Amino acid sequence: MPTPELPLVLEGAGEPIAEHVRENRKEIRARLREHGAVLLRGFQVDGIDGFGAVVRELSGQPLTYSERSSPRELIKDNVYTSTEYPAQEEIFAHNENSYQAVWPQLLYFYCVEPPTSLGATPLSSTRELYRTIDPAVREEFERRRWSVVRNYGSGVGLSWSEAFNTEDRAEVERRCAAQGIEVQWRGAAGLRTRAVRDAVHEHPLTGERVWFNHATFFHLSTLPEELRYGLEAMYQPDELPSNTYYGDGGEIPEDVLDHLRACYRAASTRFDYQRHDVLVLDNMLSTHAREPFTGPRKIAVAMAEPSDGPVLP
Repeated sequence: MPTPELPLVLEGAGEPIAEHVRENRKEIRARLREHGAVLLRGFQVDGIDGFGAVVRELSGQPLTYSERSSPRELIKDNVYTSTEYPAQEEIFAHNENSYQAVWPQLLYFYCVEPPTSLGATPLSSTRELYRTIDPAVREEFERRRWSVVRNYGSGVGLSWSEAFNTEDRAEVERRCAAQGIEVQWRGAAGLRTRAVRDAVHEHPLTGERVWFNHATFFHLSTLPEELRYGLEAMYQPDELPSNTYYGDGGEIPEDVLDHLRACYRAASTRFDYQRHDVLVLDNMLSTHAREPFTGPRKIAVAMAEPSDGPVLP
């Protein structure tokens, strides 16, 4: 089965984007299910307010970003900056919040200012990943699931108050209990959490089985070599800012992780941003990543349609 074009580009001729989306909502959402990502290009966006209007027309109100794993800032009305990692670093392919019990079904990206070079948001199909991953590897994850251990307040990465948007420990415990996350407070500022999740899911609209998890992204071996060795020198294995395992706590073999990373890269496709591009992703059908870049690169993002909410047609 050939992989559909990713993303599908829908060209405008300068017309207001929110009006176009309102009038063509059914078709856009059908193309989104087919392709996994739609790029709206050549429309009049009218800045962050116009971008927010696109989200509301297609999905309703955008979601608050919680239990975050990366630094970003709120712009307005639940529209955020993209991940604020150094420009020279790659961000590996992942599905947004696939380590959580509830995730956004749709993601939105708005190019306020394109980079001078590179800086694409490479995409890959989770349907293709499911097909191309070695069946023995895939079945092992389906049987054992996967787990993520995170340490907040370790001096690297976010503090627990930043990640959970609260200073209230009881509130953190309440949220974690509701999402099946184990909590262990460590000293005055530290928090360790552990969550066990499925590696393979079924898409709620298409019924297809998809590879949807953070097992590769959060694993220590996916980090740049210099950073990996630095963290290994600083921390004991159970004190790393984040790392992944099989759901029963077993180590994921290095050759398995090498295979998974190769599958993600083989499935990856890219495009160069143009100013005022709006990219819409089905978060369960497409992964996203970030190339290193030069220049300003200002990308706004929004999330919508929680996975525990009603499935929108």
